Formats: sequence, C-alpha cells, structure tokens
Amino acid sequence: MAKLSIIIPVYFNEMNLYDLYDDLKEKVLGKLDQYELVFVDDGSLDQSFSILKDIQSKDSNVMVVKLSRNFGSHAAILAGLIHSTGDCAVMKTADLQEPSSMLLEMFQKWKDGNNVVLAIRKDRQEPWLQIFFSNLYYKLMRRIAIKTMPDGGFDCFLIDRKVIKVLEMMDEKNSTIMGQILWAGFKTDMIYYTRLKREKGKSRWTLSKKIKLFVDSILAFSYFPIRFISTMGILTFFGTIIWLLYILYAKFFIGIEVEGWTTLMITSLFFYGLILLTLGIIGEYLWRAFDAARQRPSFIIEELIEPKGAKHE
Repeated sequence: MAKLSIIIPVYFNEMNLYDLYDDLKEKVLGKLDQYELVFVDDGSLDQSFSILKDIQSKDSNVMVVKLSRNFGSHAAILAGLIHSTGDCAVMKTADLQEPSSMLLEMFQKWKDGNNVVLAIRKDRQEPWLQIFFSNLYYKLMRRIAIKTMPDGGFDCFLIDRKVIKVLEMMDEKNSTIMGQILWAGFKTDMIYYTRLKREKGKSRWTLSKKIKLFVDSILAFSYFPIRFISTMGILTFFGTIIWLLYILYAKFFIGIEVEGWTTLMITSLFFYGLILLTLGIIGEYLWRAFDAARQRPSFIIEELIEPKGAKHE
C-alpha cells in the first residue's frame, strides 16, 4: 500500500486552514490507504500555527513544520518534501483554489508509472490582467529558459521519492522548485484543472515576490541574460565602427563637419544606460554566486511536531 504525503505551505492562512482540512478529509483522505499531511508554517504572524497544532492534535497523520521566519514558498515546499515520509508527495496550496479531488487523479497517474505529475491550469477564475501576466511569464520561460514548461504553468505537482532525493541533493538557492523538477527530466504526465477564485483571506503573493520569481527563474535556468550582454556588446562595437567611418567620410570626402552634440548626448545616455543594465545583470549573477558560496541553509526549522510513532529513514 503506497503512502501519499500532502505538502501544504502555510503563510497567513488562518482563515482557510480548518476549511482546507475538512475539504481534504471529505474528498481525499478517506479514499487513501495511507497518507500524511505535512503543513509547513513559513513564518506566519497570524494564528496559523496555533490552528495547525489544533488540527495535528486531532489527526495522528498530521505533521507540522514551523520555520523560524518567512523563507519563501519554495523553501517551505522543500522543507515539507524533505520531512515527508511517503512513497510520493503532492504539493497543494492552502488557499483552496485547487480542487482537492484532483490529488487522487494525480496519485493514480503516479501509480501508472510516472515519476512526476503536473496539475496544469486550463482556466483561471481570476482578473484578466493577472491571467495575462501569468501566461506571459510562462511563455517567456518556455521560450528562453525551460522548453518543457507547460503553457498554462503549474503550482501543484506530485513527485515520487526518487525526485525528492534529487531536489534535496540540488539544494539550490534563488531558484524555483518547479523549474528544478522540469530540469531533472523524469517521466512526467499531466492533469488539467480550473483554478478557483479565492474565497477567504488575502493573497500574500505580492508584485515584488512575482518579480523575484521571474528574475530567479531566468537567471537559474537560462543563459539569455549573458547572451544578451554579449550580443549588445557586438552590435555596439560594429555600430561604433560604422558611425566612425561615416564621420571620416563626411569630413574628408564631402567636406561636411559633423555637428553631433545632440547625437552625442543621446548616444552617450543610451550607452550609459546599457552599461548600468549590464552591470546590474552581472551583479545579479555575482550575488547568487556569493549567496551560494556562504552555504547558508535554505530554511531553518524552529519547531517540528511529528505524528506519534513517526519513523524517518
């Protein structure tokens, strides 16, 4: 009998946790032979941890991992995966925007022999602007970074123990678990679902976090930024040579003095901006190299509440 671990990162989700547990209990847990729920409190400052302890006291299959501060959703997911004990693990968000019943379909896909099962959003009950930028992000990722990125993207996934060990071994910072799973290249299948509208609470997925995810994704899985710098350098060099030849030709063969104050200012400002952009890109790479060299942990566990009788390998 295979055991399924359900990983749920929690960040300011006090309004959803009881409803989430009841929904899982009604639609999923009773249909599994063996399971465990691994809640990871990613530094919430509300009552989420207290609620999780209450849920854990009522269900012997619940584990609660409390991180010392907010390390980000991907670090929280990794913490849950590392501490899970199931034959495979599925990640689910705590905001009830994915139908819980789809976890059973993903579990069956794993039983059919797939190492990875992705839940792809075929539609979203969200504002059109949010949908537009989300789709744009995944299209850019597919175009310049990870060719296997699904068009609709995914937040929910199921991976088996073999893939979990690979993610633990990689232990990358400033990256994305979704990208790492696709990069690993294990046998993958997909299911499709409609992402529901959030009914309770406020999303903490802010614009700054979205921008960081985009930058991390591109720098971690694509050589496009470096190639961009190289290409701009080559184009600038040849453009400068052509402009120099034109000035010399106009001065010595046509007898026209090139009065280029305006052109010079525009050109200078353009190249100053290009140089700063180049330095910024290089700085992002240097920071990531420095951050990795320090070898700080991706997360710190403040408290771990395990089910009674739990055994780890």
